[in-house]
Amino acid sequence: MIIFTAASVCHPLKKRIEMNRDEFKKKHGIIGVSHQINDLVDIVLQVASSDITILIYGESGVGKEVFARAIHESSRRANKDLISVNCGAIPEGILESELFGHKKGAFTGAVDNRKGYFEIANEGTLFLDEIGEMPLTTQVKLLRAIEFKEFMRLGAETVTKVDVRIIAATNKDLQEQVDARRFREDLYFRLKAVTLQIPPLRKRKEDIVELTNYFLKSYADNNKVSKPKITQQVLDNLHDYDWPGNVRELKNTVETAIALNKSGTLDADSFASLLFEKQENAYSRNLPVFLRKSPEDADRELLYRALFEIKKDLIELKDLVIHNNQINLAKKEDIKRDTLSLDELEKITIKAALDKTRGNKRKASKLLNISERTLYRKIKQYDLNPPEE
Repeated sequence: MIIFTAASVCHPLKKRIEMNRDEFKKKHGIIGVSHQINDLVDIVLQVASSDITILIYGESGVGKEVFARAIHESSRRANKDLISVNCGAIPEGILESELFGHKKGAFTGAVDNRKGYFEIANEGTLFLDEIGEMPLTTQVKLLRAIEFKEFMRLGAETVTKVDVRIIAATNKDLQEQVDARRFREDLYFRLKAVTLQIPPLRKRKEDIVELTNYFLKSYADNNKVSKPKITQQVLDNLHDYDWPGNVRELKNTVETAIALNKSGTLDADSFASLLFEKQENAYSRNLPVFLRKSPEDADRELLYRALFEIKKDLIELKDLVIHNNQINLAKKEDIKRDTLSLDELEKITIKAALDKTRGNKRKASKLLNISERTLYRKIKQYDLNPPEE
């Protein structure tokens, strides 16, 4: 097994790669001037023409599929299909059928023979995104398909031969998954013949301005409108932002700003409602900072924001709490900003919102800027009994 790194490029080949790098990036839509992106392109130029298996690491939104497509289109299989499969988006019960196909009658609902993605990708490339989400039972069959270039459809009695190149991608540490016995070690070593690590956007900030200009031009071309201008202040703000959603978040943010803009010039106001507050501002308000947010974390952050807004008028909140017998305190002065925990303040805030809306949970969730599901969960957590609507 050979592991390729940027430093492994020999000098004669490196000279050729440097001459072709910019052309390669332009052709395949790889945007970036950072040394990390250039190193990745150099490795791709080395290995694209072979059939070696490639494993791509990177957070969600960094552009793993862009690199997978560039590898395919630079290979001898470029005239065949690249089939992309999101292993995390297909229910476990049908993933094996989706990958390898099935015979008629193999299971309830199998009313006809069906080809799987391996057969569809024959002589081309199969891109397995979120490979870390694949169940162990399917991993066994995948390993055999990669090793021997054959598999059996569900319900079949004979093997099917295929010639497929495998590119896999994940945002998980597969070595940790192997150690936790959630991923097969033999499959892991088979996949990682060549490993590409795409860094998050916050670790290659020199690419942000170039990506922004690319998205501005791309949006204008696709929608047949004039390319909007953008102020230096905005570019500085975008550069300083951490982009937890990476390139995908930057693209969506720029396109939304253009769509909502009427002046033809994107300034700070154009992005004011599109970006989360700066990390340092969150710290100054004693708010927790979530760089990689799960849906629950995002709801909790929004709840904290609403909580601190309500705290601005703490005296009024004390009166409301005491009036509704929410907390048994002898004196209003006993409620102090620095003596209540976040959970206590959170409970008080939710109760106040429910009282204000007379128990209307939909209105209360909008007032708090959280989902109704989160509100119901918090009501149960804090054993709150809102007034009848």
